[in-house]
Amino acid sequence: MEKYTVRVDEIVIKNFKNVEYGMIDFKNSNSKIKASVLGIYGQNGSGKTTVIDSLKLLKLILMGSSIPLSFADCINVDCDSSTFMFKFRIEKTNSNEITYCIYSFSLKKIKYTNLNSQISDQNQTNEKVIIFDEKLSYSLTKDDNIIEKMQVLIYSDEKNMTFEPRTKLKELVGNSVDDNTNVIVAKKIASSTSKSFIFSREMLTIFREKCKNKLYLSIFESLVNYGHLNLFIFDNTSNAIISLDTLPLSLRLHNDKEESSGIIPLPINGNGLINKDLLKFVKLGIDNINIVLCELVPGLKIDLRVTGEQLESDGSVNSIIHLVSNKNDKAIPLRYESEGIKKIIAILNLLINVYNNSSITVCIDELDSGIFEYLLGEILSIICQKGKGQLIFTSHNLRPLETLDKSCIVFTTTNPKNRYVRFTNVKRTNNLRDLYYRNIILGENGEYLYEKTNNHQIAYALREAGENNG
Repeated sequence: MEKYTVRVDEIVIKNFKNVEYGMIDFKNSNSKIKASVLGIYGQNGSGKTTVIDSLKLLKLILMGSSIPLSFADCINVDCDSSTFMFKFRIEKTNSNEITYCIYSFSLKKIKYTNLNSQISDQNQTNEKVIIFDEKLSYSLTKDDNIIEKMQVLIYSDEKNMTFEPRTKLKELVGNSVDDNTNVIVAKKIASSTSKSFIFSREMLTIFREKCKNKLYLSIFESLVNYGHLNLFIFDNTSNAIISLDTLPLSLRLHNDKEESSGIIPLPINGNGLINKDLLKFVKLGIDNINIVLCELVPGLKIDLRVTGEQLESDGSVNSIIHLVSNKNDKAIPLRYESEGIKKIIAILNLLINVYNNSSITVCIDELDSGIFEYLLGEILSIICQKGKGQLIFTSHNLRPLETLDKSCIVFTTTNPKNRYVRFTNVKRTNNLRDLYYRNIILGENGEYLYEKTNNHQIAYALREAGENNG
């Protein structure tokens, strides 16, 4: 299989959480920057995490997974649905051939009747999320020349039992009655299971069997592979897991024959269990972490100690492990380390992959949580200058504004109809941190970046609340 590098170039979000409209262009305008690094800054509740949630939704779709009902709660309260658009750049390895893809879809919550309900004699009404109005378009360039203009590859709406255009339908799945029936069944399955129709396993199987167009197949395969292996999301759920004495170790491993990736939760509160077959991969991941960890926190490394084995009821064997923090040859259980150290360990493999692999996209919410601000700025600066992959992060710490190029920063606004902006007319000698503070106070960039608070009112509220406590 030919290899491709996939990058997210642009996101448009409509009516999702508190974002009525927001557009982010991820392409760096500075040609000297190799990696694609983008930090999202702004006031609490202003739409930073919304971007991470959108990318998490994208990953679920590309993996052919069901969309959890929790995403329905993110649809703007004044709307029936949310709409998303993702623009991708797919670059063929060792070639000047680039495919640009635009994938858009809408999300809504519906009620349905569970005819198989065991509760009483009445049918049970449930809710689920459905994806509709899916559209995948593409264009092809080679040596900066347009080979094929942007055109629709597949468009699926709620009215059409299959999809359009009809010419592409024939090329992708065939034109027999059985072919159409298989597509109709796949579409109904996707709707009933809250999955994408285009990227469902049923449709991918049909594409692989019926489609003879190599370009079309490469688009589907590269995007699906990207979702499974190369798009990583480290969100608030991951941060919460750390607080519960579990280390979400992100791994991406490959050899000449296969690639694999995923997150392995490692218990750090005493002895934990891990499948024996996974043990060697975890050890390799920890070895890689230690190479960098001792440079970030001098003298620190982590050890994975195997203290025994446990036979499970299904015949599998789990290794009993104990994670230890070792600093200057003094070992203590990892659970006694700070939240910041645990956070660094959890994300370090992701940063290693971003630095070395151009196909990797890592999205981290609250990257600065628990990490010393000077160290944070230095890490981001190094990745920006010499990294190969794509890093998207949110942060409250302003130190990176002093170390990253202005093209690597997006700010949220107080305007829900224009939620994300970049600073313009920024000189090389300007301090972006100072400019940010000035824009918060004066609103010089055309949009207000901070919803003003009144110190006197805050003080009064604190005093009033205290008086209510008695």
